Amino acid sequence: MKPNYFYLTALLFLFGYVYFLTKGILFFNGWLLTGFFLSLAFAFGHSPLLKGFSFTLIIFAAVSLAMYYPGYFIQAGSLKFSNLILPLLQIIMFGMGTELSIKEFLIVLKKPRGILIGILCHYTIMPVVGFTLATVFSFPKEIAAGIILVGCCPSGLASNVMSFLARANLALSISVTAVSTLLAPFLTPMLMRIFGGEFIEIQFWPMVWDIIKIVILPILAGLIFHYFVRGRFSIIDKAMPVISMAGIALIIVVITATGRESLLQVGLKLILVTFIQNMAGYILGYWSARLCKLSEKDCRTVSLEVGMQNSGLASGLALTLGKLATVGLAPAVFGPTMNITGSTLANWWHRKVTV
Repeated sequence: MKPNYFYLTALLFLFGYVYFLTKGILFFNGWLLTGFFLSLAFAFGHSPLLKGFSFTLIIFAAVSLAMYYPGYFIQAGSLKFSNLILPLLQIIMFGMGTELSIKEFLIVLKKPRGILIGILCHYTIMPVVGFTLATVFSFPKEIAAGIILVGCCPSGLASNVMSFLARANLALSISVTAVSTLLAPFLTPMLMRIFGGEFIEIQFWPMVWDIIKIVILPILAGLIFHYFVRGRFSIIDKAMPVISMAGIALIIVVITATGRESLLQVGLKLILVTFIQNMAGYILGYWSARLCKLSEKDCRTVSLEVGMQNSGLASGLALTLGKLATVGLAPAVFGPTMNITGSTLANWWHRKVTV
């Protein structure tokens, strides 16, 4: 099917959405808005320039359904969909482990300077920015804690994809992501206690154990799979990226549905704050690397590693805290935001060739 047909379909869905909205008929609007975003996602998928935005549009489609019909995404019979979040995160982290190898960690020993700068920038800039924004904008305490939690988490897998698209240092990106993730069981609870302790109660050791269960153990299992099993089951290798993307989409949808009422109250302000938080990470990360006299490729890498957080882990921790509908809102908003800004920045840098 040609992309022009998808664009035409998107316009028809948008026209229908606006028409029913002006008539005050809201029942169909969730489906129409979802159809609009999905049609655009398929259209963008045929464009080399816009392909990176397809997944974000799919997230918008899913979130539209969750906002209009939240009841379908909270519980089905005796099954609470929030109970699926932790297993999904563990599967995603397992997928990350299957993509890693000892080679990435050996890079740390050979060229530690760039990695140390990336880690230091990541775990200082984002927690301070999150705390500052949460305080200045006077959010309710639990939502403010969610903003800080995003800033205290390690960098996410998306930063590796964006580094590749941006012609940055992919090996450095993978190493910073891996090391920041392995340090997360200790640094994330410590930073949350320092910066978020006045907003919610932080129990240090339970959070350490939660991160080990969500992140470290699945990654170790993925590493074992990488060396002893991978290649024998090629279908698993092909399926993991799709499973990971579907898992992220479902997590965001469940959080959106669960926290819909709070999101309606602070939604626009929260979107603005997460956008500022994300952009501040890119800018401060880039110029911190420049001040440390890193190469242009490495500066781009540090920028993306600082600005792009593991919002999925933040969502999982919000669940373990029993505050998915409040603390979990900022991670749910931050995820799509960073994918839009990261794709845009990566595409812009891609056209600016480095030496």
